[in-house]
Amino acid sequence: MQTTLDVRGMTCGHCEKSVKDALEGLEGVNGVEVNLGTGKVDVTYDDAHVTVSDMREAIEDQGYDVVA
Repeated sequence: MQTTLDVRGMTCGHCEKSVKDALEGLEGVNGVEVNLGTGKVDVTYDDAHVTVSDMREAIEDQGYDVVA
């Protein structure tokens, strides 16, 4: 499956890496593409192992906001 998350608060390459690493650390996440300019994060995942809620929590744990 694929979803796009709208993440607020990313301002630099470190922010991008933090979000990407947090998502890639979740079991079932197969790919992450972060667009720093738009704040959009495209995630390819296996919904048998991970939920969008899990992804949201992982990003928010890094200090960023996910807009529904």
